[in-house]
Amino acid sequence: MSLSPNDGEFRIAPENPYTSEAPAPPPMEPAPRRIPHLGHALLFLVTAVGILFASQMLLLLLGKSPTAVRNGVTLQHPMLQMASLAATYLLTIAISWVIFPRIWNRSFLEGVRWNWYTARVYAPRLVLLGLVLGLLIQVLTYFITPPKTLPIDQFFATPLDAWVMTFFGIFVAPVFEEICFRGFLVPAFAIAYDFLSLKRTPEAELHWRTTTILTPVSLMFSAVATSLLFAWMHAQQIAHLWAALAALFSVSLLLTIVRVRTQSVAASAMVHAAYNSFIFIAVLIQTGGYRHLDRLAR
Repeated sequence: MSLSPNDGEFRIAPENPYTSEAPAPPPMEPAPRRIPHLGHALLFLVTAVGILFASQMLLLLLGKSPTAVRNGVTLQHPMLQMASLAATYLLTIAISWVIFPRIWNRSFLEGVRWNWYTARVYAPRLVLLGLVLGLLIQVLTYFITPPKTLPIDQFFATPLDAWVMTFFGIFVAPVFEEICFRGFLVPAFAIAYDFLSLKRTPEAELHWRTTTILTPVSLMFSAVATSLLFAWMHAQQIAHLWAALAALFSVSLLLTIVRVRTQSVAASAMVHAAYNSFIFIAVLIQTGGYRHLDRLAR
């Protein structure tokens, strides 16, 4: 026999607490996992870069160079570049759809917090936010003096190129970029920040193991870090114009805020798609429905 405390008193407890008189307690729930962490984000990025490299090599082997040098200037073949990017995006998502559920023990969309239901409920507000954001950025960039042509203009060489680019920029790129930046990198950087700043006490370590809460400071750090990467990824397209990069940085910050406030990557993707839509609508109007693409160089 042994004695055990019970509200300040003692009662007799059986030697074996798992006998028929005292049934065993239910099994403990597994500790929650903080995902996606940096290792998951790195795996996602390595997969995307590997597929992009393989697609570029395949084009070269087929004698279809995705770029060409004319008068010392490197020009991109719009259709081949978009085909390469589309293949990269779709294959990366397809592979991730298979791999990550086995690592996370949950579906891919649940792991990256896609949360389509929230995006659908707030769709009108999200679309309006994206369009207003596009308008504001267009107003700001009006005061920027860019070069006569930008690298991104190469994707508007012909009306067909322009329409393909429009479809790609509205329906494909926002989904992949939001899964990459807001689905993987935002939580990954925040988790890493919280882990590195974790106090090495039993209480703090217990809180870390039993919760998935991210601190506001870690989310702010992650928002800035991912937005810097987001702007850098698009830097070549806009000839590294500092004012345009600052605008893209601001857009990424707002997309991260949407992702954090709604807990939905689908919501930030919807804002991103609406933002891109406004940009393409502006170009459509400027070029008369892509019939006068020469106006882009004015």
